[in-house]
Amino acid sequence: MAIRALHTAEQATSGDGQFDAEAVIGGQLRELRKAKGMTLHEVATSAGISVSYLSQIERNVSRLPIGVLKKISDVLGVHMNWFFRSGAQGPADERDVIVRASNRRKLSFTGLGITEELLSPNLSGPLELLISTIHPGADSEFYAHDGHEAGLVMNGVLDLWVGEQHFCLRAGDSFAFASNEPHRCANAGAKPVKVLWVITPPHY
Repeated sequence: MAIRALHTAEQATSGDGQFDAEAVIGGQLRELRKAKGMTLHEVATSAGISVSYLSQIERNVSRLPIGVLKKISDVLGVHMNWFFRSGAQGPADERDVIVRASNRRKLSFTGLGITEELLSPNLSGPLELLISTIHPGADSEFYAHDGHEAGLVMNGVLDLWVGEQHFCLRAGDSFAFASNEPHRCANAGAKPVKVLWVITPPHY
């Protein structure tokens, strides 16, 4: 899901509506690129984007759709879950099974108006469990990938497109579809939308 609406890193927000400076990932991309000894030109060319756009992404001043992050991640040789901020690990005897609320790993996409919270203990199993917070005005680009996904709208009103079909979903409504079908989400309301997602196989 690639959400677009907000245009600067200063507008990126966490699930509680507050700006989360640690959540933007441009700096992580820049550090990883430099650690691998790659230039802006090398990464941008391999990812099929312009050098100026990549520079803006690294400075957290341009939106970063999930599809673009996937391309950059592939070039840098990491899975997208590399960008999830690590929470506290929790007790060793439960960390492979339980995720305490205070230990959730989070990922906010620069300028996209979405925050993801990883509920799965890890991404090595057959599925991933996420809570997405889609902020007012956010609108995704159509996006497709392998696998299947399902979700439950926890609060707010979600506009969902699957292929050419459009649905308006409210709290308590649920959905499921093949992820290779182009899909899009939007929040046209004044309040954040929270959606519980199940995706298989893990996408991040």
